[in-house]
Amino acid sequence: MYRRSLFGLAAALAVAGTSLFAQDMIKIGAIAPKTGPLAGGAVVTQWPNVRLWVEEVNARGGLDVGGEMKMLELIEYDDKTNPGEHIKLAQRLATQDKVDFVVAPYGTGFNIATAPIYGKFGYPMIAVSAITDKMEELTTRYPNLFFTLGTTTAFVDGVKEILIEQRDAGEIGNEIAMVNVADAFGIELADRARELFGEAGFDIVYDKSYPLGTPDLSPVMKGAKESGAKAFVAWSYPPDSFGLAEQAIIEDLDVKLYYSAVATSFPAFKGAYGNKINNVLGAGGTNVDNPAIAAYRKAHMDITGKVADYWASANTYASLQILEQAIVGAATLDREVVTQYIKDNSFETVMGELSFTNNFSNTFWSVGQWQDGVFRGVKGSNVIGAVPVRAKTGWSD
Repeated sequence: MYRRSLFGLAAALAVAGTSLFAQDMIKIGAIAPKTGPLAGGAVVTQWPNVRLWVEEVNARGGLDVGGEMKMLELIEYDDKTNPGEHIKLAQRLATQDKVDFVVAPYGTGFNIATAPIYGKFGYPMIAVSAITDKMEELTTRYPNLFFTLGTTTAFVDGVKEILIEQRDAGEIGNEIAMVNVADAFGIELADRARELFGEAGFDIVYDKSYPLGTPDLSPVMKGAKESGAKAFVAWSYPPDSFGLAEQAIIEDLDVKLYYSAVATSFPAFKGAYGNKINNVLGAGGTNVDNPAIAAYRKAHMDITGKVADYWASANTYASLQILEQAIVGAATLDREVVTQYIKDNSFETVMGELSFTNNFSNTFWSVGQWQDGVFRGVKGSNVIGAVPVRAKTGWSD
């Protein structure tokens, strides 16, 4: 459950030319799943990037806080994909471990559930894995809370635009088969999709939800196939994104547009299904041709030994770059001052220049697609490098 670590120690001491104990530490707290249904996503996009950032900062000798170099100490916990456990551990971080800053939780539901506890202690919380239309309400209540991935409406709009484009091209009709995971993320997206898809003249002929962690998704996919729809949309989380794809292949789901949400961008997704997932659409995306992204992906592999995914990995790392620049720029560990600095400034990140208006960043990818072995961004807001969408052409290699 618990891990306390100092990454890049030898390199940091060589750079700093001093002993570790002569330096003050900046304690960074991180709570995310290592076990439970959401662990598969967190161990791909959250944990490697937290450790990558801490190691790189310490290898440079730490952060310059008002002229004093301070090393990072990472204190991490497994919330077991349990919101109650996360809240209990957050209380421990604040009152026992007395961490200076925290990494925002993994997942929309967890960010919303824990906003009160992190708000109580004034931690700037850059919610890099949360999508909601309740941003204005939440940030008004918790002014320390920031969002980077866009709104529910923006994500649904990205898929809606592709549905309209493919309908106009004659690839699909008006019928859609839609499924969702029954938690805050999937429920909110499905509710908004029913409205926006309907307004665009689409008919959701199959509409099914399933509990998080459902082990057998074959009935869900059989129902989608029986609907006869040529477009399939799943507001899914990592375990079910994989499970739905497996069942689509088994059932040979005959669609021209196939979309699943979180984890579709994972390298393991292609590793599991090979070229069968060519032209599958999913949440997020990236511009792999961007030199900054290429350099980040190389460092991610060199230091963590893991391949970064094609969406949330870079976004997670960017959120930590924002925190780093805010601490250095504010020249203090005072959380209120650092929070205000985030509100008032722009930040250079692997995702480009990011800034917040009313605690919301309007630069993000919303939809990507597997094209010839790479997951490329196809829809987004204020992003560069989007490529045209391709129709799905079967599930063979």
